[in-house]
Amino acid sequence: MNAALPAAARFDVMDLAQAMRSSSALDAVPLNLTDAQWSVLGDYLQPVSLGQGQTLIEQGVKDRTVYFVESGSLTVHYEDHKERMRIAMVNAGSLLGEGAFFSHLPRSASVMAGSHSRLWCLTPLRFRELSQRHPAIALDLCVAMSAVMARRMYHRPKRMAVT
Repeated sequence: MNAALPAAARFDVMDLAQAMRSSSALDAVPLNLTDAQWSVLGDYLQPVSLGQGQTLIEQGVKDRTVYFVESGSLTVHYEDHKERMRIAMVNAGSLLGEGAFFSHLPRSASVMAGSHSRLWCLTPLRFRELSQRHPAIALDLCVAMSAVMARRMYHRPKRMAVT
């Protein structure tokens, strides 16, 4: 879901870079790019702004877009036949959607904004373009996303955050 950005909202990919560099969370994205590389990556990302309570990802939907969290907090929910359960929180400096990005499977959980959130999204098509034009940056990004997914899989409370 790409919410419309208010005219006053200005996104700068360096704010995302700072969020990732300063996060100490278990699922922080370990992406060590130079400012120039971040600028290149920013050309392939699209900004997304969510208000509290807005849905970003719906469980069961077949979509491979990956989202990088610049600010705010998001809640991950797995919906079973009985009720919706809150599973995990994801904060600035992390990502969402890496499970479907790599697996080509439908989303395993739903994600909602717990607060006003600013994110950046990367579609598979834009990732393919990045990998053709800037393979070193694409490889670093792929390794960083894989590291987050692996950390989440090893940490039981964060497993369901693999969306």
